[in-house]
Amino acid sequence: MKVLVPLVIVGLLFLLGLLGAAPGLGWVFGIVFPYLALLLFIGGLIYRVMGWANVPVPFRIPTTCGQQKSLDWIKQDRLSNPHNGLTVVGRMALEILFFRSLLKNTKSDLVEGGRVVYGTDLWLWLGAMVMHWTFLVILIRHLRFLTNPVPAFVTFVERVDGFLEMEVPILYVTTVLFVVAAAYLLIRRLASAQVRYISLASDYFPLFVLLGIGLSGFCLRHVAKTDLSSVKELTLGLARLAPVVPEGISPLFYGHLFLVCVLLAYFPFSKLVHMPGVFLSPTRNMANSNRRVRHVNPWDYPVKVHTYAEYEDELRGKMKAAGIPVEKE
Repeated sequence: MKVLVPLVIVGLLFLLGLLGAAPGLGWVFGIVFPYLALLLFIGGLIYRVMGWANVPVPFRIPTTCGQQKSLDWIKQDRLSNPHNGLTVVGRMALEILFFRSLLKNTKSDLVEGGRVVYGTDLWLWLGAMVMHWTFLVILIRHLRFLTNPVPAFVTFVERVDGFLEMEVPILYVTTVLFVVAAAYLLIRRLASAQVRYISLASDYFPLFVLLGIGLSGFCLRHVAKTDLSSVKELTLGLARLAPVVPEGISPLFYGHLFLVCVLLAYFPFSKLVHMPGVFLSPTRNMANSNRRVRHVNPWDYPVKVHTYAEYEDELRGKMKAAGIPVEKE
């Protein structure tokens, strides 16, 4: 049920989006929902980030897995155990751009003979890398629908992405890789008994939404083509805050756009919000300088204590009667 329910919901959302091509509903699915989704996306991100930023972190709690900076002749692991701001930037860059912690993640397998073998889950890392990077490239390519004239860097990305020059229109490499990577992550979650056991409906829902967006986008370009000039007129109007709903836009486009709106609105309130969250994670963005610098708890306040001398003065008679040695007779 935790797989079928998200799948059915995403399917129904896509079918609902197809209604955008119906007479009188274009402005709802082409203007109202995109603006509403964008407001929820921006407002939700601000809410989540402000919530994280207001959480006090009185101690240094970076996650470390290497040699800390110590004596000069002891080699330090600068990226796994950063000691200053520069090494923290290096660690964060590898984490954000190349998912370093995921690459270092290990999995256990039970082999013949009952032995447990540990190893790096390279396929998981590769699937995550491909899906995230191709999604970024696809977002950059879609800037051509929001700008006029199209920036040079967008045109350059398109040329590099379509270097194979297969079919007409050109088949972009990232279009295929994104769908394949998302499908692999879904199949992995279904095929592995351990991963399937700990997975929730909220883990499957975004994967189905991403797959729906990728497949519908592929169909829009290569199967059931739509009027791109009308699509650009719609998106440019949204970007310029002068929305219009032109004629000639296919139902498939509205289904595709509605799934994008669902993803935007869902993003800040889901696990997907780890994207900005990694920047505010104290286990990643702090330097481990506990040996070099004394960190005083800012929450410390004067506390009335009962010293041992006072304790003995108060209970000396009873201690002596019970045979407990005392420091003062």
